[in-house]
Amino acid sequence: MTATRTHVEYFVDGMDCASCVQKVERMVATLPGTADVKTSFTKQTLHLSLDESRTPRHTLEKNLKALGYTPNPLTPAPTPPAPPSVSAPTLEYFVDGMDCASCVQKVERMVATLPGTTDVKTSFAKQTLRLTLDESRTSRHTLETNLKNLGYAPSALTPPAPTLDDAANAPHSAPVSVPPAIHAKPWYAAGQGRLVVSSGALLALAFLFSFIEPRLATVGYVAATLLGTWPLARKASASARLGDPFSINMLVSIAAIGAVLIGQAPEGAVVVFFFAIGELLEGVAAGKARAGIQALAALAPKTALVLHGDHQHEVPVDQLEIGQQVLVRPGDRVPSDGTILTGTSSVDDSPVTGESVPVTKTVGDPVYAGSINTDGALTVRVDKTAADNTIARIIHLVEEAESSKAPTARFIDRFSRVYTPGVVLVAALVAVVPPLLFGAQWYPWIYKGISLLLIGCPCALVLSVPAAVTSAISAGTRRGLLIKGGAALETIGRVTTIAFDKTGTLTAGKPRVTNVIPLDAAPNDVLRLAAAVETGSNHPLALAIVQHAKTEGLTLPGAQNAQALPGRAATALIEGRSLAVGSPRYAAETTRLPADTLASIAALEAQGRTVVVLMDGPRPLGLIALRDEPRPDASAAIQDLKALGIRPLMLTGDNARTGAAIAADLGLDVQAELLPEDKLNVIQHLKTTGRVAMVGDGINDAPALALSDVGIAMGGGTEVALETADVALLQGRVSGVPNLVRLSRATMSNIRLNIAFALGLKLIFLITTLLGYTNLWMAILADTGATAIVTANALRLLSWKGQPQPAQAAPRPTSTPARA
Repeated sequence: MTATRTHVEYFVDGMDCASCVQKVERMVATLPGTADVKTSFTKQTLHLSLDESRTPRHTLEKNLKALGYTPNPLTPAPTPPAPPSVSAPTLEYFVDGMDCASCVQKVERMVATLPGTTDVKTSFAKQTLRLTLDESRTSRHTLETNLKNLGYAPSALTPPAPTLDDAANAPHSAPVSVPPAIHAKPWYAAGQGRLVVSSGALLALAFLFSFIEPRLATVGYVAATLLGTWPLARKASASARLGDPFSINMLVSIAAIGAVLIGQAPEGAVVVFFFAIGELLEGVAAGKARAGIQALAALAPKTALVLHGDHQHEVPVDQLEIGQQVLVRPGDRVPSDGTILTGTSSVDDSPVTGESVPVTKTVGDPVYAGSINTDGALTVRVDKTAADNTIARIIHLVEEAESSKAPTARFIDRFSRVYTPGVVLVAALVAVVPPLLFGAQWYPWIYKGISLLLIGCPCALVLSVPAAVTSAISAGTRRGLLIKGGAALETIGRVTTIAFDKTGTLTAGKPRVTNVIPLDAAPNDVLRLAAAVETGSNHPLALAIVQHAKTEGLTLPGAQNAQALPGRAATALIEGRSLAVGSPRYAAETTRLPADTLASIAALEAQGRTVVVLMDGPRPLGLIALRDEPRPDASAAIQDLKALGIRPLMLTGDNARTGAAIAADLGLDVQAELLPEDKLNVIQHLKTTGRVAMVGDGINDAPALALSDVGIAMGGGTEVALETADVALLQGRVSGVPNLVRLSRATMSNIRLNIAFALGLKLIFLITTLLGYTNLWMAILADTGATAIVTANALRLLSWKGQPQPAQAAPRPTSTPARA
């Protein structure tokens, strides 16, 4: 019988810390029929594949609620198809207060429960909700009431199309303008914040009564302890029922209740108060990471100037359609990904690529949403909608990056599964063994046992890895290093070899024709026929030959039966002749080239040029030499990698002499004349001696990128680069590679420091506890303090800037690209 799996996604309200994620993952692991589980504590989401014949959806939701979280389905259960709508106007609201990702998810969840709603689009940056509503199934009033019940104030932005009901009733609310402010929720408005405030107030009140009426003070301390322990105990109980008996909540609950039972209610109250503060700090840290992502989204403008003939009008960017033309004035941000139709200007792409130096762009060049047009007016054709532009995709990928855990994070998860029960066992032995076996007093040893429970809380340990990884990914994104997960981030710092593709990676990928050498045809015929063969090909060499022929004003004949032989040649039927444009190696396989022709090829290749041969059957008609330009920062980046102890290596399909000339110029080793499958073999061999990263342009090198330990795409913000590889260098600079290594190593140093600090502090307090120097509040302070310090240390990575990169300079001529 084949299982029917459903992909389900939840917004899990309250799952906003690393330990929360761990609890949820452990619970889900106990349920049969679950797979592909992905969690995110910054987005508070849970994704999984669920076989509902083994575990019903309501069981999963019930278990999440038992753990203390509120699951809100983002992928509602399938419903029967609705009858055809007779009235389905499009509504758009400004939703005051819907200013965060979780708010958007709550609204989307609510809307998903309403029958007759389709095409729902939300934006927390603009605080807007747009949808098509079948008012015969759900009234507009119901929608607005539900939004208000969620705590938001909806205001209609555009009057909906009139319906029969509308005609009979009073006019609806008038359009309103969009308030610009985006407010962050105060920490005390959240549930954890209210718990901290209430338990702290009770604790302070009890402390004051200790000077006035000590008996009432004891009551206050007990009340504060119970108030803070109650939610922890509920979660601990739920975890225990779901197969995770040794949770952090259980440790703190036992310690707090134990303190009350042995007459130390004041210390019990302090314990739960400090623990609540620690959890609040975790939420604040996650909120800081979310704020960084939201700030990125806020870079995109809210409106665009759409051109219609000789007039223009302003529209929300969400309403932009592909193919529309927009005006981008000097100083404006580009509203959407597009192509420049008219104008020339310096464009600051730093929101997308991290490149701080503006780049001059003109007709035909791409621009990205959020980029700043510094001078000259531009007319831009919209190529992507707001939901699909580059900056939106970057935000999505960064948020998804959390799902890919670093190996160290996985180890910590496994370790904590053993560590926490071990802490409970040791605490129990400390509390029981001395009185039972050696006749020691019960009170001091129970007290020490309770202290050990608190000291052993793994909060800081669990938080040490995800907090650092999240901060590092966020810092890298702001500097044009798009890292798709903790696994890639951790691995890149450990590679011993980094292999580079040549064309489009170490070189700019824009070759130019430098020599046309006739052998058995006129020079113009050599260029004309070769360009005709290459017409239709997207290979950089082909584009360069065709462009050169056009520049020379040549008329290209038609081509038939055009074919590409990857890594070898392009062939076509031109003017009744079967012609081929291929590498010298391909030509040598076809015919015997004259000695003087071979000498000419060797001389050009020794100068770093790539040579192609135009063949008419076995007869060579001429040679064409081309030259590519190395990226301005390539040589410095190669030397930088060597200084970091990494071996750079160039893999190219170009001939050995050309490859050697370019490699010598840049200062790295080379393996040349490689077909795509040869590159795979080289990567496979290199992996036997250590970890390998492959840097390519994300198009032709996809297999090698996939085979390497870390695939790095030289992106420049292209769609392909964002989709392929583990890392995309959005700036299109080779110097991003050593910076990537530095970021990885800085992150791992941060993680190691966090782990050493967390464990070291616990070891110190373990010893002082056994010696009788540590009381309960000091024990919880050891855990909460360690959590706060580990979080603060991880957040330092947000300010990581990497090695300063030189400004883009004019490329210098040296080398040539390969056909492979």
